[in-house]
Amino acid sequence: MIWATLAILVGLPVLIWSAERFIHGASFTAGYFGISPLFIGMFIIGFGTSAPEIIVSIFAAIQGNGGLALGNAFGSNITNITLVLGTTALLSPIIVKSDIVRKELPILLAITFFAVWQLLDLEISHDDAFSLLGIFVLLISWSGWQAFKQPKDQLGKEVAIELTNSQLQLKPHLIWLALGLILLIVSSRVLVWGAIEVAQYFKVSDVIIGLTIVGIGTSLPELISSIIAVRKNEHELAIGNVVGSNLFNTLAVVGIAGVIQPVQVDATFLYRDGLLMLGLTVALLIFCLGIRGPGKINRFKGIALVLCFVGYNLYLVSTQF
Repeated sequence: MIWATLAILVGLPVLIWSAERFIHGASFTAGYFGISPLFIGMFIIGFGTSAPEIIVSIFAAIQGNGGLALGNAFGSNITNITLVLGTTALLSPIIVKSDIVRKELPILLAITFFAVWQLLDLEISHDDAFSLLGIFVLLISWSGWQAFKQPKDQLGKEVAIELTNSQLQLKPHLIWLALGLILLIVSSRVLVWGAIEVAQYFKVSDVIIGLTIVGIGTSLPELISSIIAVRKNEHELAIGNVVGSNLFNTLAVVGIAGVIQPVQVDATFLYRDGLLMLGLTVALLIFCLGIRGPGKINRFKGIALVLCFVGYNLYLVSTQF
């Protein structure tokens, strides 16, 4: 138990740090080779912040702990909307002007609904998983087309500023890219082992561990990135970071885990966690689209989101002990 706890306490910080290094190296490298800043913001940064969830879920599924993988994906999505955007909005209200983000939000809602609908039979089968990955490929293609079509979108401008501010040459970024990826893999492996051991010790389901400890932990890169972005008045990066991450989690994380091994869940997971994730995505769409003028997540909405996060996790813990 002591070693398992240490694995979590060490694995999470290393996972967060390596994800940040991986994102930084990947973004600069892509920009260096002429890839659109908008595509970097929509795809590469979204992938980078979801890399912890993806790798953790791969290891969990390989070891036969599909519940941990699915709980990680759904728990991370819930944490992204409630804790990440809620905390960020408390520091500075988030204003959404990007047409791309406003177009991605309805897509995110449709995909979230599709993922929850797939769970009506309480299983993510191989067919379900392949369909999610197929949509993921289509989404990447659409992102590339949008980046080409609207190169002057606000999100692209903010990413371009970030890339311009980076003064290092290509070689150091390539080193950080490789090192970040290696540490991501190692720390994810350590974290998964520790989480499984803790779950078995306390006789808690791996789904709950995925929804809480692992889901929250793997969302910390999004929290850090969003806070930094909004502090620099780059609101599109803050909201785009979360939207992109949730798309990746729902499609790639769940899809990859289901391809490795079908995942079974109980009805409680569907009606408690799945419907909550869907409801929060609806709320996010309403907040960000706006009725008159740009969408906005103000401090009042931020407080509501954070309280939702606290209440949800307290309920999960209280029902397990």
